[in-house]
Amino acid sequence: MRRLLVIGIGMGEPEGLTARAADALGRANTFFLLDKSEAAGELVSARQALIARFGRPGHRVVRAPSPPRRPAPLAGARKAYEGAVVDWHGARAALLAGLIARELGEDETGAMLVWGDPMLYDSTLRVLAAARAGADFIVEVFPGVTALQALCAAHAVPLNGIGEEVRLTTGRHVAQATPDAPAFAVLLDDGSGLEALLARGFEGTLWWGANLGTEAEILVAGRLCEVGAAALAARAQVKAARGWVMDVWLARRASPEAISAP
Repeated sequence: MRRLLVIGIGMGEPEGLTARAADALGRANTFFLLDKSEAAGELVSARQALIARFGRPGHRVVRAPSPPRRPAPLAGARKAYEGAVVDWHGARAALLAGLIARELGEDETGAMLVWGDPMLYDSTLRVLAAARAGADFIVEVFPGVTALQALCAAHAVPLNGIGEEVRLTTGRHVAQATPDAPAFAVLLDDGSGLEALLARGFEGTLWWGANLGTEAEILVAGRLCEVGAAALAARAQVKAARGWVMDVWLARRASPEAISAP
């Protein structure tokens, strides 16, 4: 029976792969790469480098353009946003079902490489569940280091305070309202979430990082009111220079004592 390995590759550097992920790369007969227009160039090259280093002799690479996604609707249009994402996932599922049926032999193993870990704000597992309606295959998952783990490691800070709740959310949600939690970690931010938080005068600390684990890694930390603008400027600079940016950040509210201190 066909088998599809979903391999978390962390930040994409070979040294950051788990041993199980490296072994999984060596099991695959065929690798499937869906290229997004914004992820061309460096990001594709990073995946290809991992495949070349850890892949088995004679492996194949099947590349296909990812179906386009409709532009995100205005903030607050939740149903329209979810509808656009569902349609996009459906198109990706149909594409993958066809590729797997055509390109993978009955007893062969395919693989897809996923940035970070497949369980965290990534659609691959959801898309493959839908694709199985059009192609018969087994899914096997290999976890990777998440961007949030890499962020905390880079700043040498724990994710949570003592007994503290940490909210996991997206930049889109933060742009609409500040999370009601003592701390919150934010992914998939196009900059609007951090910009909105700064404009609201959020009292707290920011730990921000972009392109973690790469030569273009940038870190910013400090009171949000003092370093927020620098983080936004760094984000814009990296994106302008490289054509892409992947950032993640953690914010923690200041204690009432800290806010009232002179």
